[in-house]
Amino acid sequence: MSLSDDLSTESTPDTLLVIDAREGQGQRLDQFLTRHLQERLDGISRTRIQRWIALGAVRVDQQVRLPSLRLKGVESIEVEPQPLESDTAFAPDPVPLAIVHQDADITVIDKPAGLVTHPAPGNWRNTLMNGLLHADPKAARLPRAGIVHRLDRDTSGLLVCARSERAFASLTAQLASRQMGRRYLAIACGQTLAQGTVEGNIGRDERNRLRMAVVAGSAGKPARTHYWQLAASPDGEAAAVLCKLDTGRTHQIRVHMAHIGHPLVGDTLYGGKPLAGFTRQALHAWQLQLVHPASGERVSFEAPVPEDLQQLASELGLALPAHPPEQRQTSVIGS
Repeated sequence: MSLSDDLSTESTPDTLLVIDAREGQGQRLDQFLTRHLQERLDGISRTRIQRWIALGAVRVDQQVRLPSLRLKGVESIEVEPQPLESDTAFAPDPVPLAIVHQDADITVIDKPAGLVTHPAPGNWRNTLMNGLLHADPKAARLPRAGIVHRLDRDTSGLLVCARSERAFASLTAQLASRQMGRRYLAIACGQTLAQGTVEGNIGRDERNRLRMAVVAGSAGKPARTHYWQLAASPDGEAAAVLCKLDTGRTHQIRVHMAHIGHPLVGDTLYGGKPLAGFTRQALHAWQLQLVHPASGERVSFEAPVPEDLQQLASELGLALPAHPPEQRQTSVIGS
């Protein structure tokens, strides 16, 4: 799993520049890109390059890195040029943040539905990232103010953010090596199997560029989602499921559940019905487990099920457990 998927935006870049770092051996990432792109991007400044790196629009071997990274000359660098409006993205905004835990290295936040995680075209201000910058101006030293993964605007629940370079490196490595445990509560349309694993490469839907899709063959990127049914509605209209990610592709749970015929309630982009008047995807990042960057201990955090999801479950006759239950091995459903 690459960090770029966890931090990808819901829009599609018009231009993606792929740069071979052979000529940059021993140079800082920001210095090399400034020199390399001077003519190609009309005299672009080092300050703008640093802003793009901070926004996560620059990836080295598919990972977001710091501007000070010393290149070895063997890397592949991807750059998504950002519009001039992106220059305002690092402004602090007084966005309320529900902090579940904070120490010198990490901040764990319970993100409400409706809040955009980080600036992107159409949402350059008043995002969770802008709120982090308002609460702690020192966060500007890290890419995306320390955000290492994202949740869709209308998905609620837990996010972890780094507060130090040590923590940023540790958390991104945990994501890449699949050490970070992320479990979600979803309410899906119809009656799911008792448990299962969905495997199928995910890529951009060629028929609708706003959507992702399970794609055939070697196209897209490998993705795996495990799920367990927690409760079923008496009329068969919906089921509450616990989902666990092995990878972190854009819209992964939404795409995989729709692929097996059970789109999430309210997720009209992927064919989900707005049952009981519920108009956002019924998805909540319920539990987050990670190795603490300083202590090395494995720690776990939970975010209570938000009121709107509790109300939806009640109206559908779904009895939700108070906490995410433990799970057993699942059977595989292929693409």
